[in-house]
Amino acid sequence: MPHIILIGPPGAGKSTVGKALARHLKIAFVDSDVVIEEKSGMKISDIFITKGEEFFRDLEFDVLNECLLIPDCVLSLGGGAPIAERAQALLVEVDAHLVFLDVSLAIAAARVGFNRDRPLLLGNPRAQWQELNEVRRPVYERLATAVIKVEGSSVKELVAQIVEATQ
Repeated sequence: MPHIILIGPPGAGKSTVGKALARHLKIAFVDSDVVIEEKSGMKISDIFITKGEEFFRDLEFDVLNECLLIPDCVLSLGGGAPIAERAQALLVEVDAHLVFLDVSLAIAAARVGFNRDRPLLLGNPRAQWQELNEVRRPVYERLATAVIKVEGSSVKELVAQIVEATQ
């Protein structure tokens, strides 16, 4: 079972902070989006385009189940992974720290760049991100055992904050 699970919207730094946190803790790092791409042999954006969101969400849930069995790691979940009720039911039963990396649109926009590899941010990416965040934020907050504000902190500082919050 993972030691720490990072949740939050696109651009929160889950992958970047997760890698640094895993190095600091000397444990493995697992990114559920990478596992999905490896398992499917496709980029996430291509899965959305060719197979649709429902197919992707089913695959994402299967990968979540698998990743929750990996012992002592830092697990970074895709922004939508914890949103479905079935995923929430799994996550509330997990004996792990769920850390919500809380980020503003201003910071996320600079990080994400709102590129085409983020299928749910096509069209008007800023408005889409804001809309997704309004729906997802209450779920992140409800699941989280710790909330870490990303603004104004370096990766090193965020790692230290997470370590302190999860001791």
